[in-house]
Amino acid sequence: MAKKCPFLPKNEMLEDNYKQRGLRNKLVKILRNKGIKDDRVLNAVAKVPRHVFFDNALLEHAYQDKAFPIGEGQTISQPYTVAFQTEKLEIKPGDKVLEIGTGSGYQACILLELGAKVYTIEYNKKLFETAKSFLPKLGYKPYFFYGDGSKGIPAKAPFDKIIVTAGAPVVPDALINQLADGGILVIPVGNREKQVMLKIRKKNGQLVKEEFDYFSFVPLLGEQGWNK
Repeated sequence: MAKKCPFLPKNEMLEDNYKQRGLRNKLVKILRNKGIKDDRVLNAVAKVPRHVFFDNALLEHAYQDKAFPIGEGQTISQPYTVAFQTEKLEIKPGDKVLEIGTGSGYQACILLELGAKVYTIEYNKKLFETAKSFLPKLGYKPYFFYGDGSKGIPAKAPFDKIIVTAGAPVVPDALINQLADGGILVIPVGNREKQVMLKIRKKNGQLVKEEFDYFSFVPLLGEQGWNK
């Protein structure tokens, strides 16, 4: 039997009270102490109710700075990882952003809080359907797509920013091709256990790469990712 997702679209307990807002503010302080400097990113973290992505029995984990399983072999990313990738994207209001790996939808909510126009694609059908049903209940409405994220979404390209929330063996050519000139791609690349975070900026058709810390993501599945 498949493991039930901890975040529940049928859960009407979407209350966001004083205690939960206080816990988010504590989380923001933790992220700031870990090196996240962009106030807009930190303010977005302070606004998105991460606890609603968790089953009621697991709420104590919602504002801890750690990843947590959401079923289907996937996780809701560690808040620091979400903030780190988002900061590197340099989001500006109105940016057209492609997210590879919708997962729970939490990262998409952060991007939307920053004023981005978000296109998000998910490889796993169950997670896609759950997020598509659930996020609008929170007031977040990205454009949802189901399919192989390693191929991007050619019909909607080019994108100002692209974020990949799964570990890739290589940088998919499709994503480079769909990145607008002047755009930024943030992607973890490495093996299945550990990846280095890359920030790739396209300038006059040339790629400028920066390497950052090592992270551990679930594998990017698909034609230009890992096979199952």
